[in-house]
Amino acid sequence: MSIDEEELEKIRMKKMMELQQKAAEEERRRKEQEKISALRIILTPEARQRLANLRLVKPELVEQLEDQLIRLAQAGKINIPITDEVLKEILSRLDAGRRREIRIMRK
Repeated sequence: MSIDEEELEKIRMKKMMELQQKAAEEERRRKEQEKISALRIILTPEARQRLANLRLVKPELVEQLEDQLIRLAQAGKINIPITDEVLKEILSRLDAGRRREIRIMRK
């Protein structure tokens, strides 16, 4: 390969990487929009606001809960729409399940 061919190949590879990154970003945005649309159907505005507030403190928990709610709704296993009161009950059950009693015993 000559220098021009090598440079041309580098440019092609760089362009291909950029296109793959752009495609991945567009796919991520599309999935996020689908998720937002699904949550608008599944949750009341008050429940969505509660999750938005909780996301500031526990983003991982909210992400997992949203995904689970969408799966349950798609399977027809929950009543739609989920009100703020129902969401509070779900969150309190999750919180109770996460709490573990830790005892330190000293000898």
